Amino acid sequence: MSLVPAAAETSQASERVRPRTRAGASWLIAGCYLLGALVLTWRLWADPASRAQVGDIRDVDLFAWFLRYTATAVAHGHLPALVTTAMNAPRGINIMGNTSFLLPGMLLTPVTLLAGPQVSVAIVLTLGFAGSAASLFWVLRRWGASLAAAALGGALYGFSPALLDSGSGHYNMQFAVLPPLLIDALLRIVTGRGPAGLGGQPPGTPRGHPLGPAGRPSRQARLTPTVRAGVWLGLLSAAQLFTAEELLAQTAIAGLVLVVALAASHPRAVRARARDAALGLAIGAGIALLICGRALWVQLRGPLSAHGSWEGLSAYSSHLGAFVTPPGDLLFHTPASAAAAVASGGNNFLTEYLAYLGWPLLVVLVVAAVCFWRDPRVRAAAVTWAVLEVFSLGGQSRTFLGVHVPGGLLPWHWLQGLPLLGEILPDRFAILADGAAAVVLAFSLDLARSAAPEAAGWRRRSLPFAVAVLALLPLIPLPIQASAVPPVPAGWQAAFAGLRLAPGARVLVVPVPYAHRPEALRWQADTGQPGSLMGGYFVGTNRAGQGTLEYYGPVRVNRFFVYLDALWLWDGSSLPRAPSRAQIRADLAYLRPAAVVAVTSRGSPLGHYLTGLFGRPALQAGRVLAWRLTKPAA
Repeated sequence: MSLVPAAAETSQASERVRPRTRAGASWLIAGCYLLGALVLTWRLWADPASRAQVGDIRDVDLFAWFLRYTATAVAHGHLPALVTTAMNAPRGINIMGNTSFLLPGMLLTPVTLLAGPQVSVAIVLTLGFAGSAASLFWVLRRWGASLAAAALGGALYGFSPALLDSGSGHYNMQFAVLPPLLIDALLRIVTGRGPAGLGGQPPGTPRGHPLGPAGRPSRQARLTPTVRAGVWLGLLSAAQLFTAEELLAQTAIAGLVLVVALAASHPRAVRARARDAALGLAIGAGIALLICGRALWVQLRGPLSAHGSWEGLSAYSSHLGAFVTPPGDLLFHTPASAAAAVASGGNNFLTEYLAYLGWPLLVVLVVAAVCFWRDPRVRAAAVTWAVLEVFSLGGQSRTFLGVHVPGGLLPWHWLQGLPLLGEILPDRFAILADGAAAVVLAFSLDLARSAAPEAAGWRRRSLPFAVAVLALLPLIPLPIQASAVPPVPAGWQAAFAGLRLAPGARVLVVPVPYAHRPEALRWQADTGQPGSLMGGYFVGTNRAGQGTLEYYGPVRVNRFFVYLDALWLWDGSSLPRAPSRAQIRADLAYLRPAAVVAVTSRGSPLGHYLTGLFGRPALQAGRVLAWRLTKPAA
């Protein structure tokens, strides 16, 4: 017996179309998703190498850096190092402890090397929308949804406000193609569902599935789909870990909630499937660990591995108003709602404003869950949607509709203290919650249509789809805003060509990059120079191994970097206290730069200061001054 009854095949069986026609329609729908993604990103594609979407430019530059880092490693014939001094030399960073985006970076290596990392970013963003929609569409079709219902469900997920706002800088979260496939593989393991149907092996078992005595499938035939699904689950898990580890953890939590909801409806089926499901899950876990084991060890126990979160991540949570307050990147919004969304999104960006669904869709989802609660697919998806939305509220005490709610009443308050879960940003559960909402919508549409009598007119049978489309209208996104990427400073590449540094030589670049001034990371991403950069924007560790943001080494080094950046920006106002000569000698002895490269002029305050430290520049090219160092300056 399967956890999902064979009745789930009703909607597909009711479709009187030939398989070839259905395949053509599916490809047409996927093409529409791609067209929609291109319309959404057309401002980027007008000049993809030199335009970036308006949003959190710090994260845009950081992901461009990771794409270049990965492509450089692949171009040299090896996998990217998991601990590197390409950033934050000489201490380095733990790549697995950051949003390194390794797998997409490897796959896009030819694009990054030939056209630049910004073109790769545009591809990721476009495929994130279209691919996520197509992924859920395929899964919904596999589990019995009709073409129209699956198309709407895929569109809701792939073009949801959660993915739209994540795309303003968090590409690892926006590229949500794999979670639906992971959930599909998990359900195939726990339900025993093969490719022939949703109800296990019903009468009329398809060819290729030998039957045992008394018409029952043999154990080998029964285990084959489970083993295949386990292998597929392991491969998908590894791929997701090297794309967005946080999204993998959230998908695992969503899958657990979904399986528990299904199991509660079919306790006898749980006992019947427990042994086979355990085998499939063990196979999946084994394959994932075989592929990812070393990377996980480096992250958790390797050099520069962090212990504890770098900040209070539970503060990144949704609030009730966000579910019904449309942000400014949607077609239907008001100036007041757009301002409220930006104010509550954090850092004046929308990258963490993920909960919006709108009143119409919320009402439709609740009514659909109530009306079709007896259907196990709708019930399990509705429970998953509700739980994930509650998780997205975080675990801190807050006020809802004027009522103070202690954090202890929120489920995430008790889960965030568990190992690894404390690294998850709760508001990002909204991404998978939107996927669960899309499942509720799709299956409810088919059930509403099938509930109408055959004699009813086409208008009555089409009414549920009309209601669903109207509920989705408030979610229509506007084309993404784009702006020009600041160009590489004139003379940048000429300066490095003239310095003739070794590939891994450490370079002190001014302005020294950090979270709020990432320009040098962008220049390094666009040109591949220098190979080893001091400073950077990253999650690292302090001396005690505690997770922190941008720890460059000894505390005095941070003061030196801050003073250099202050000089670079100086407009005649007050400056921080300059480090002493003794401090600078100690800092340079630790940093041991092979060269100093400054985007400035000789007559600027920064130019005068650096000339006093290192003497006359070795060369000047355009807006760039460069010093070649053989030993720390006195």
